[in-house]
Amino acid sequence: MTHDSNSADLSQASTSSVPSELRRLPPPPYRHATPSAPWPWMDIHDPINKEHLKSGASPVPVDCDHETCDGRCWKDYPQSRFPNWTKGQVEKCKIQDVIMKYDRSLQCSIYLLDVNKHGTFKNAGKLEMEDGEATILNGEWNWFKDHKQRPDVRVRALFVENLSGPALRMLGAKYNIEPFFFSSSLNWIPSRFQEDSREGIGDHITITLPFIQVVPGELVPHIDSPSSLEGFEDVRSTGHHHLVTERIDTRAPLRTRVKGGKGPRESALALDLLSVHLVRNVKGNTIISYHANMDLPTTKAHYMHERILFAGQSVYWEKMLERAQDPTLLLLIFIWQAAYAWDEALQNLKEYICELETEVIRTSSLDLTQRLHTIGAHHLSYSSLLKSFKKAVQFIRETPNPSLTEDQREVCDPLMERECNALLEEVDRLHTECKMQGERLENITNLVFSSVRIYDSKIMKTMTEAALRDSEGMKQISYLTTVFLPGYFLTYIFSMNVTPLNPFPGHPELPIYLEITIPLTVATIWIVMAFQSKYMFPKDTPIWKYLCWPIFLPRHLYTTHRQG
Repeated sequence: MTHDSNSADLSQASTSSVPSELRRLPPPPYRHATPSAPWPWMDIHDPINKEHLKSGASPVPVDCDHETCDGRCWKDYPQSRFPNWTKGQVEKCKIQDVIMKYDRSLQCSIYLLDVNKHGTFKNAGKLEMEDGEATILNGEWNWFKDHKQRPDVRVRALFVENLSGPALRMLGAKYNIEPFFFSSSLNWIPSRFQEDSREGIGDHITITLPFIQVVPGELVPHIDSPSSLEGFEDVRSTGHHHLVTERIDTRAPLRTRVKGGKGPRESALALDLLSVHLVRNVKGNTIISYHANMDLPTTKAHYMHERILFAGQSVYWEKMLERAQDPTLLLLIFIWQAAYAWDEALQNLKEYICELETEVIRTSSLDLTQRLHTIGAHHLSYSSLLKSFKKAVQFIRETPNPSLTEDQREVCDPLMERECNALLEEVDRLHTECKMQGERLENITNLVFSSVRIYDSKIMKTMTEAALRDSEGMKQISYLTTVFLPGYFLTYIFSMNVTPLNPFPGHPELPIYLEITIPLTVATIWIVMAFQSKYMFPKDTPIWKYLCWPIFLPRHLYTTHRQG
């Protein structure tokens, strides 16, 4: 184990090795979020361990002094401290994966921060955990069990990066951490609970809070195989890259593209995790901050360490922490980190929605509806996460520190009430902003459909006008055919050699042809016009009036002229 007092660089994720495929976060099993559930990580049809039922051992082991146990308390964690967590349950909740299958190529580091009784923040260095079998890790365990906080330290914060199996077991055994903290953190389950509360001594509280943050677009890998997401994605070619829009998967990052002064700026709204376990005890207060080790741009321990350390430069917070002895106030600073991230994320999303609104007005493309529905699905998820955020702050406000004396409560309780209310006001503002953006998304979607309907109406109008023109043309052709049909009919008859039909054998003279053709043509036109003049007569008009249409036509034209 090495102890380094140098501070880490401020960054969130490395861009050197972006994976080819985005690791998807599975939906969280909320039923396994807190110790209130009496069957940790056991579903309805999971078998019950019969041997554990027959053992007859007490479900609550005696407290370990870490001296006479020969290290068994950490080597056998979590069963050593929580016997109800059987092997199958530990495997199902992924704790066993961290204990046995953690990535040994990554250095597990614990960044330390102390807050003294004067409210001053101090960088307490960094622990680099060695890797190896339990028998050769006695040095690490000796540091954990023997290390005591100095009397002037009010609370110590531990920021754990690349959590390894030995680190998990030693932290769990040293601070008697309920395994639900690790299982909720590893599975990204929103949770908040208090356990082991003893009046005048202390308690443990856990806050596991997923939230949304803005990350640069290059930190979120593109999906290279759109064919595997048939029906859910739309591939758009932009230059040399193929941008694949997200499936409607609210656990995956949502890409945004906003135009700026230096060209389009691509970002992503990605899920992040705030996972904090606070030990409030008269013998010493400790905050343990878990940071996910995933192929996603989540907040790293060294970044959070410096972020909290920099918060100690605030005159407002230093004065308050100097007055109040409640370590829960430091927990509120962690919560403010999520509030900052939420505000930046919603601001980025608002700019993106404005860009889409402009694009809809300019192009009125139906292709945007898929994108809008994807954003809408993410937006509903954000609203749910904000509700969990509010419940977490309310839980902190309504869970007083049992280790404080009455005199300490008189100072701490008003400050906690004020700061929690300030956070709740911020969360309410974020929720209102989220709701307004949802209404704006709905308005844009309606605008798309309205624009498409207007465009379709214009096309239908053009097609109708073309059909009317074709109809008029066909009508004119029909009239011409009607006019020339009698003459053509007589020509055909006169060309026949049948004597009964053609009384003029040989070549009949033109006057005879005209004498027959003209009356027949006039009669044909007369009859056609009679049946086309229905608009001039009532419905029950006798047929002889139709044949007298030339008499009624001037009166109809005069009446129409006066009315119109």
